[in-house]
Amino acid sequence: MRGLDTRTGELFSYVDLEARVPSNHPLRKIRQLVNDVLVNLDAEFTPLYSPFGRESIPPERLLRALLLQAFFTVRSERQLMEQLDYNLMFRWFVGLGIDDPVWVPTVFSKNRDRLLEGDVAAKFMQQLLAHKDVRALLSDEHFSVDGTLIEAWASMKSFQPRPTATAVQEAPPDKAGKDGTPGGDPPPPTRTPPPKTETTPKPATAKPEEQPMKERNVEVDFHGQKRSNATHASTSDPEARLYKKGKGKEAKLCFMGHALMENRNGLIVETETTLADGFAERKAALAMVHRRCPGERKITLGTDKGYDTSDFVADLRTMNVTPHVASKVVGSAVDGRTTRHAGYAISQKRRKRIEEAFGWGKTIGTAAKTMLRGAARVGFQFTLNMAAYNLACLPKLLAA
Repeated sequence: MRGLDTRTGELFSYVDLEARVPSNHPLRKIRQLVNDVLVNLDAEFTPLYSPFGRESIPPERLLRALLLQAFFTVRSERQLMEQLDYNLMFRWFVGLGIDDPVWVPTVFSKNRDRLLEGDVAAKFMQQLLAHKDVRALLSDEHFSVDGTLIEAWASMKSFQPRPTATAVQEAPPDKAGKDGTPGGDPPPPTRTPPPKTETTPKPATAKPEEQPMKERNVEVDFHGQKRSNATHASTSDPEARLYKKGKGKEAKLCFMGHALMENRNGLIVETETTLADGFAERKAALAMVHRRCPGERKITLGTDKGYDTSDFVADLRTMNVTPHVASKVVGSAVDGRTTRHAGYAISQKRRKRIEEAFGWGKTIGTAAKTMLRGAARVGFQFTLNMAAYNLACLPKLLAA
């Protein structure tokens, strides 16, 4: 028979949130890994909070919620709180009960900044890679490195000339002549204050003068203007830099995110966020390699042609790193001694997988255009996006 479209109110619900999530859902394995990592980070959370006062958002729930924001492409933290209010799967993953109230978005943002002060995102990734199930998936000999642009939360109209202080030079004092008469220009005449004039007060019923309203989002023509980071800066985010990734592309206000990938399964093992300039990629690559493998054993590093410089290749060799750098057609810093080996061709093929992490972070995650300001906040978000990418890959890798 036909069912009736009527709804009867229920006073109680006896179904647990654990039963509403399918047993084969990928988030179940991800949540298990996240909980194991958060147990190891418990000692790192304690110094970030005061021993007395009002209880804040638990850092474990805060991190789980930020990971959900990257997994499901939630644009802002305000929308994340809205999803937590009615999405039962989100409540289950974060650890909220079905009747627990969600947090105020501004309070959530302030607590997120507390994690930033403790560099929790980088520590979370380190503990995830040190997990007993994940550690066996990593390669300790072959790596790849690359960088990507993260568009800043600032418009081109905010890129204004820097304020310059005009130096006022005083004229040298005049010299007196032999006859006692002053030389040079005559002294300036003394100013006498103008006589005071009585003003009639305005009547109390006089209306204030109406000021014209400023037009928002006016049209601006930038053609023909010379604009550079040396003379201009963004008023919205002063740390953002005007930069373009390649020839023929438009310049944007952005930051630069860098990642070091192991070549066995394509997992990200190190991240770095810098200001955007032409030397940032090579400097960040050396810093990440030094943190991961400080010259203790010989490793290989695959890169694209942007890293093919004599200084960078020489620095890698001093760090006991074989530079599997994509060679330029003319003036390459690597020669046949490196490119003749079969491992060089394998590294050049494997290194392209790092674009999968960047693509995931920009299409699924929140790394395409950040809504945060400042290199520190952007770096926290970028590292957490790369950790979320690793977590998204791990269920299939662990099941294989």
